[in-house]
Formats: sequence, structure tokens, C-alpha cells
Amino acid sequence: MEANATWKREMVFDAISHSGHVIPLDGDAAQTHGASPMEMVLMALCGCTAIDVISILKKKREPFTGLTVSAVAGRAAEPPTVFTRVKLTYRVSGAVSRKAMEDAVHLSEAKYCSVAGMVSKTAKIEYEIEYAG
Repeated sequence: MEANATWKREMVFDAISHSGHVIPLDGDAAQTHGASPMEMVLMALCGCTAIDVISILKKKREPFTGLTVSAVAGRAAEPPTVFTRVKLTYRVSGAVSRKAMEDAVHLSEAKYCSVAGMVSKTAKIEYEIEYAG
């Protein structure tokens, strides 16, 4: 896997993934031209665990109709300002059994989500599940 970031102007970069996707990054405090690198890590965590949970629910043939994963994170006060705590909220829609959802979230965080594996080296990750019905 490879990636690069090419400077465009001021603190704005185009990050390019191995698969050719371009994402704007902005290191300026206002972040008017893109997400910050740490925001991207948090978004990657949400996406990674969401992919796992959907995959597991599909394998279990659970009748979900939607899933949103949200994150709120705290950071260290001194550089490097790594994440020190993350709370993930899974909001699932459909007639998904509570046990299936809890199992899927646990498997994602404990076994499958590579981003959670990395973030958990510096942060305590907690989660809650909301059922939208």
C-alpha cells in the first residue's frame, strides 16, 4: 500500500491513495480547504468499523436498513497530540437483534478493524449502540 501528499498552497495538500483517490488535506486551523490529518484518522476509524459491522450483519442475515458511526475524541495536551480517548456511537436502523449488533461491534473493535487496532495504542475506545428501529 502506498500514499502521498502533494503541497498545493499554504497548508493545503492533495493526499492521493494507492488506488488513485484524491482527498484534500488542510493543516490550517480554519481548515477551509479540507480535513486535517487527525480528522481523517477519526473518519477512517468510523469507516473501518462501519464496514466491519455491515459485513458481519450481512453474514448473519440481519435486516438492517441503515448504519451511522459517529466519533468524539479527546487529544493529548502536548505534542504529539494523539487521541487519548474515543467514543464511538453506532446508530443502526432496522430490525437488528441486540445480540447480533453487540457481537458485530465487539468483533470489529477487538479483531477486524485495523484502524481501531492502531488508535487503541494511545486511546481508550468506548462505544454505545443506538437502535433507531
